[in-house]
Amino acid sequence: MISETIDPAEPVALRPLGNTGLLASPITLGTSGLGRGTSPGDADEAEAVALAAAMLHGPFALIDTSNEYARGRSEAVLGAAMATHSVAPGRSIVTKVDRDLETGVFDRDRVLRSFEESCTRLGVERLGLVHLHDPYVVSFDEVMGPDGAVQGLLELRDQGLVDAIGIAAGHIGLTRSYVETGLFDAMLTHNRFTLVDDSARSLLIDARERGLGVFNAAPFGGGLLARGSASGAGYAYRASPVALLDWVRKAEAVCARHGVELATAALQFSLRSPLVDSTVVGVSHPARIQALAGALTVALPDELWHDLTALGAAPTTIDDGATRP
Repeated sequence: MISETIDPAEPVALRPLGNTGLLASPITLGTSGLGRGTSPGDADEAEAVALAAAMLHGPFALIDTSNEYARGRSEAVLGAAMATHSVAPGRSIVTKVDRDLETGVFDRDRVLRSFEESCTRLGVERLGLVHLHDPYVVSFDEVMGPDGAVQGLLELRDQGLVDAIGIAAGHIGLTRSYVETGLFDAMLTHNRFTLVDDSARSLLIDARERGLGVFNAAPFGGGLLARGSASGAGYAYRASPVALLDWVRKAEAVCARHGVELATAALQFSLRSPLVDSTVVGVSHPARIQALAGALTVALPDELWHDLTALGAAPTTIDDGATRP
């Protein structure tokens, strides 16, 4: 268990998050599983709060969460850690407004309620950055229209309750539609800029040219690139086809020739890209935080990237491409 007094590390390698005015480290800590299955006051919650405290005092500037992660428990655990251990200087929580999980409603009023729920759980009155999260249950026109979800976000920013607003979604065409409005300060994409799928590259270039802060999440594709081909793990929430597992097996052989683990190459693929401000990596144990800090110092040979490129494009499970839904 972590004590209530924690010696914080210095935030590492700070850089501007686009034109948001916020600072990010190369890695942002993800909390989608934080607090899942816990209840207030139980032993599992205490362990989760200890992990959250380690995040809030570790070497990375931003911690990524969402209103819906673990049905609100992620934010609640972070709030408990903030109340007990405080927050080290230079650390910030980034959260996301979500649809109503019971009704599916995702409009202006829901955005304002989602923000209020998040602030209550976290024990704060304002936040630096809030994303619109996976707006798939409503159309783009509905979200952008009068009393739509984006109106709610703009009101929060205009009122000074948030400094910046972002769009966090997977589908490339949909995300591009929001980026092209010129209303957003940041964006987050996932599973689409990795060793086996770089279909988001043109979107990231566009976001970079517009001055948006850019987060790249799920550099391991949800498991496959962390656990390897032998695990048979899925990619981007889908089962991995045989052809994809074969490609990953070849990539593992390339990495082995260079004395590198596949997971290290997968993380470095995102970290080394000038298109990405911060890579979001999920953390389930305090030791993982220090391991990620060590990963920032790893330098991989140029020949590795040349040999991986020579394998050709991987047969990704994702097929949304640049098509608008």
